Amino acid sequence: MNEKLLRKHLVELLSGRGAHVDWKAALTGIPAKLRGVRPDGMPHSAWELLEHMRIAQWDILEFSRNPKHVSPEWPRGYWPETPEPPNAKAWAKSLKLFAGDLAAMKKLVANPRTNLFARIPHGNGQTILREALLVADHNAYHLGEVVITRRVLGAWKE
Repeated sequence: MNEKLLRKHLVELLSGRGAHVDWKAALTGIPAKLRGVRPDGMPHSAWELLEHMRIAQWDILEFSRNPKHVSPEWPRGYWPETPEPPNAKAWAKSLKLFAGDLAAMKKLVANPRTNLFARIPHGNGQTILREALLVADHNAYHLGEVVITRRVLGAWKE
């Protein structure tokens, strides 16, 4: 197996290239007045989805690199308390943190010193490869929900 190629593919997958919309396209340009709206029949607002992705991605990243990390309480600790962001700064901060943690995960995966296949010592069988795939899968799923939410709200241009 070509490990260099695997790392390249993982970084591309985390970036949202290929079959999935990338996070910037899905999460930028949402009008502030719509960020906290739960469309009829939909369980979450764009804010709830962004915060959930940010928290889960942060948790996975920290688990991957910090043996002292303690995950939030499930499920409450993985979702914001309200469907609306407290203010525009909270939205911007969440986007910035999401982007930073995603960049850190990509850097971890791209680093040739990172053993993608070794069990994480403080885990119960997880590997960095598994955690990177989990981030990509989780983000893709919820970014799809963001796109659907935006479509229902009339805030998505194809």
